[in-house]
Amino acid sequence: MAVTQEAFGKSRDGRDLYLYTITNSKGMKAKVTNLGANLVELWVPDKNGKSEDIVLGYGEAESYYSNPSFFGAVIGPSANRIGGASYEIDGINYEIDVNDGPNNLHSHFELGYHKRVWDAECYEDGVKFSLYDPATLGFPGNKDISVTYTVTENNELKLHYHGSSDQPTIINLTNHSYFNLDGQGNGNIEDHEIELKCSKYTPTVPGSIPTGEIADVAGTPMDLTKRKRVGEDIGKDFEQLNMAGGYDHNFCIDGYDGTLRQCATVWGAKSGRVMKVFTDLPGVQFYAGNFIAPADGKEGKKYDKRSGLCLETQYYPDTIHHENFPSCVFGGEDEAARVYDTVTVYAFE
Repeated sequence: MAVTQEAFGKSRDGRDLYLYTITNSKGMKAKVTNLGANLVELWVPDKNGKSEDIVLGYGEAESYYSNPSFFGAVIGPSANRIGGASYEIDGINYEIDVNDGPNNLHSHFELGYHKRVWDAECYEDGVKFSLYDPATLGFPGNKDISVTYTVTENNELKLHYHGSSDQPTIINLTNHSYFNLDGQGNGNIEDHEIELKCSKYTPTVPGSIPTGEIADVAGTPMDLTKRKRVGEDIGKDFEQLNMAGGYDHNFCIDGYDGTLRQCATVWGAKSGRVMKVFTDLPGVQFYAGNFIAPADGKEGKKYDKRSGLCLETQYYPDTIHHENFPSCVFGGEDEAARVYDTVTVYAFE
């Protein structure tokens, strides 16, 4: 195991940016940067032992300041959507950025965690990024946030998130990496196959705000409980798919109890790579890249619609407005206040 550091340009306010490479002995390596704690590259061997980069992203730091599709991004303080761009905690109303129709998406496009410079600490097998976030953007509480990337000898990429706050606040982080198991820039993912250990999902209204219902997937194109080609039903005339341009929905992980459990498996169409996703969180947003903005990616590769897919582990979108959803409110002054601490693992075979 090894971690190396190299220059990755300057931040817009003149600070040094770095790219950290975490390598195991089996040909797997992850490259992460202190700009946004973004995952920039992920190299994984295929069935013949050939290693390729399987996540979408950019070859230079400056592009991560635009990054309209959130390639590789750690999203915070609140991932996904909050209806009406406002919410209430303990009787106090908070207004947040209106950036997705009348709603809020991913906290703030310019000032969210994915565009801040994090402190970095290297270990033998990983890098810990830390961020102090005062009460800003309509999210109360002085918050200490960290995310640690680890690469194991079992070809796993582990993300350990931790957060505390001196006031009750929303903490709901995720990683927004887009995976293409045949290699970044090598076609679209409609021929990938997927299986989710999720027998229910949260239907939405236009704008992708959940209705509050937790619905069965059985008998609908949302049923991904058995191995299925991503493109098999994505174009079906089904209201939920029509509204979102395909799959872009929160699926409720079966048996959620706060312990680490498998929620997804993805099979590459050509490479033979298999990715299994494990998390201790209640939900996973499966986004099939329906609206990836055309972009020039790494190594001259071109990205477009469905060039990659996301499996974003998280608390349900708009959970703050639904008492029947698991709560994403953490923090407070007393010692018994809830601490945000969660692990997601992407394991490759």
